[in-house]
Amino acid sequence: MTEQSPSPTSRPAAQLVDLALQGGGSHGAFTWGVLDRLLEEPELSIEGISGTSAGAMNAAVMAVGHAEGGNAGARAALERFWKKVSEAAAFSPLQRSPLDVLLGRWSIDQSPAYVAFDLASRLFSPYDMPFGSTNPLEPVLAESIDFTKLASAPIKLFITATNVRTGRPRGFRNAELSPKVLLASACLPSMFQAVEIDGEAYWDGGYSGNPTMTPLVRECVADDIILVGINPVERPGIPKTARDILNRLNEVSFNAVLLKELRMMALLRQVATSGQGEAGHWSRMRIHLIRSDLMVDLGASSKLNAEWAFLKLLQGEGRRAADAFLATHGADLGRHSTLPIDRLLDLA
Repeated sequence: MTEQSPSPTSRPAAQLVDLALQGGGSHGAFTWGVLDRLLEEPELSIEGISGTSAGAMNAAVMAVGHAEGGNAGARAALERFWKKVSEAAAFSPLQRSPLDVLLGRWSIDQSPAYVAFDLASRLFSPYDMPFGSTNPLEPVLAESIDFTKLASAPIKLFITATNVRTGRPRGFRNAELSPKVLLASACLPSMFQAVEIDGEAYWDGGYSGNPTMTPLVRECVADDIILVGINPVERPGIPKTARDILNRLNEVSFNAVLLKELRMMALLRQVATSGQGEAGHWSRMRIHLIRSDLMVDLGASSKLNAEWAFLKLLQGEGRRAADAFLATHGADLGRHSTLPIDRLLDLA
């Protein structure tokens, strides 16, 4: 008979944790739900957040809301942000077709505008199109986030974007954040022109870290990282359509750096002989994952669907997944990992 873990109520007060938030377009509303549920836990204290793309936006909105009104302020800020995202998307031509609505599908594969856009993106670059230099989220970010307050926000932020010239990640911290930084972290090169910051061009941070874990270890003291997964690492079956193949390639490339960092943590945990210094901190890291099978079932095009009903569905699923994690593994926080990253060494 296996020994049961203690209930979550037995955790020590103010368990310090870091968060790692993946990107994935409107699927970031799942992360909103996860954060909404975690912020209800008085026993958890969030020290730092590493975020990419939609994860970066969730992180910045949450940090400002928390600075202004604590956990309740963070929850309210996140809901306002996603509501504004939905309102901005209401005028987009990328909407579900009547058939998709009738069949209850959240993808927009059958939308004439999406089909035309998908074809055009394979033939032309954003530099050939008049809308390639504008991102509809720019005014939403400016309205939702007081960037002057981020510099002194108690939650440390690490936002990743990919330098186009070098291919390397750049991490932006609280005082460096701006609407351009968040847009750079979410800049898909097939949709938008590269975002220029300090004379350098940047693309989506997912290509170099989705999200990057290193700053959470090097610049934070928490030994627990909760990873909120949006992009499936494993997917059953072999993609056979051109669209499915491209989607799977993007998932693999966006997860590659994260898996390498997790493998490095597993290796350091095996070889570390001392608990001192940075190597010791790497070896002590406890990794946890909150995910949902729903993200595997959703089509790639649904990442562009920002209908309020869809966002609320994802938010509800995020709350459910976080609640299940806390019920099952809440007592493991501060004690041991619940994501078996040592298996990555066997696969290497």
